[in-house]
Amino acid sequence: MVKTAVVTGAGSGVGRACTLGLLADGWTVVLTGRRAVRLEETARLAPDRDRGRALAVPADITDPVAVDGLFAAVQDRFGRLDLLFNNAADTMPYTATEEVSAEDWHRVMDSIATGTFLCSRAAFRMMKRQSPRGGRIINNGAPSAQAPRPDSIAFTAAKHAVAGLARSLSLDGRRYDISCGQIDIGNVTPDDRPQPAVRQADGSFRAEPTMDMRHVVDMVRAMAALPVGVNIQSVLVMPSAMPYIGRG
Repeated sequence: MVKTAVVTGAGSGVGRACTLGLLADGWTVVLTGRRAVRLEETARLAPDRDRGRALAVPADITDPVAVDGLFAAVQDRFGRLDLLFNNAADTMPYTATEEVSAEDWHRVMDSIATGTFLCSRAAFRMMKRQSPRGGRIINNGAPSAQAPRPDSIAFTAAKHAVAGLARSLSLDGRRYDISCGQIDIGNVTPDDRPQPAVRQADGSFRAEPTMDMRHVVDMVRAMAALPVGVNIQSVLVMPSAMPYIGRG
């Protein structure tokens, strides 16, 4: 049986790379995000043998109606859902707490926390009633879900919310054979620019060590390949020399 996955934020970065990795493993992947052009670009990057299993369905995951429409399209086209990778996120520049606008707060929280909830709710509805029932949800967290950077209150709060969602989803999914885990991803080497300097715990700025994207993709593929009865609840993938413990 061909397994079906939904990847949010599939038009770039981690979402794009993991989409291609899942396609290489034989998954049928529904790519979603707000920009159809970027989703189609991702699909075209797949080898010819995999491209026919990639379906782009644009959607704004902060909109409950759009999310319901996305998962209705998955149901109509494939009849089941085996994997949801909650990856999409809006970010903002590092900003002192007292300078963060309510607009930026809501934008970051909605894209990360609300979007993860809405997509997971829709996935639950499908996974609990399909036959065979069950499936897997993987949330894209961050080291900031455990230890914040300075001047990142909105992103840190949103990723802490994702960690709580992962635990609740894991607990609530037990009776439906739905597993949920979280991958916290450290610094990935940028494709198109030098690694920017970021503020450290002591107030200084410096560029930090990075890792190749393939290490992230390999972990997501490994999590996705597990049988539903087995779960990686939480995993942190990061460069060994990246400041994390104490952020120093």
